[in-house]
Amino acid sequence: MTIVHRPRQQVPIAGVPWPAYKLVALAVGLVTLLGVGLVTASASAAVLSAAAACTAVWLTLGPLHRSQR
Repeated sequence: MTIVHRPRQQVPIAGVPWPAYKLVALAVGLVTLLGVGLVTASASAAVLSAAAACTAVWLTLGPLHRSQR
């Protein structure tokens, strides 16, 4: 019999299980915020770009996470 180990899809933070895709989306948003902020030196451009990147990753990976259950 073959046992398939699936990667852990939830990460406990302060006792609360968070789906991994949400943490990935937040990390992408943070990296985008810092990158755009350093390149443009504009807070508004950095925040809007980070929000767009975070939302895009969240909405893309969310349905994929649900379909793997």
